[in-house]
Amino acid sequence: MLGFLVQGAQLFIGLFQTGAATFISWMQTIVPVVLLLLVAMNSLIRLIGEDRVNRFASKAGGNPLMRYMVLPFVGSFLLANPMVHSLGRFMPERYKPSYFASAAFFCHTSNGIFPHINPGELFIWLGVAAGVQKLGLDAGPLAIRYLLVGLVLNFLCGWVTDLTTAIVMKQQGVILSKTVRTQDSSVMAMG
Repeated sequence: MLGFLVQGAQLFIGLFQTGAATFISWMQTIVPVVLLLLVAMNSLIRLIGEDRVNRFASKAGGNPLMRYMVLPFVGSFLLANPMVHSLGRFMPERYKPSYFASAAFFCHTSNGIFPHINPGELFIWLGVAAGVQKLGLDAGPLAIRYLLVGLVLNFLCGWVTDLTTAIVMKQQGVILSKTVRTQDSSVMAMG
């Protein structure tokens, strides 16, 4: 009986020792890269100006291609997850569910190229990349393909959510506004 307790304790502490070793390896590889990317992105936003970034987001909301492909890409790249969702404030109520769907999807499909976008789920990409590298292949081309396919699927995800939102609106007898109010209380009409 005592042998089982000792083995259980060893397995328990071994789990934490393995986690600590993994954490230290990340501190020497991916964590500094992610940290520097975050600093660079925040610096870029400050250089461009937050108002300009916000105006771009507001204009991008009027076109489905911009709303579900370009804006999630730019927002994810500049603001990362979960801040990319804050750009949804520029969407009319009618398009907020679709924008959220596209932005959330992009936070996954871009992790191979831009790890700063969604560092909380980086372990998924690192697992895939480790398997690809174990086969003797470069993970770079896979990351680029994942990003490109993700851009197309982001658009489809937003568009399909638009369609399902329209169905639910009709079914529930709800009308969601196609206008958006920005912080200065001006009203903008959206496509």
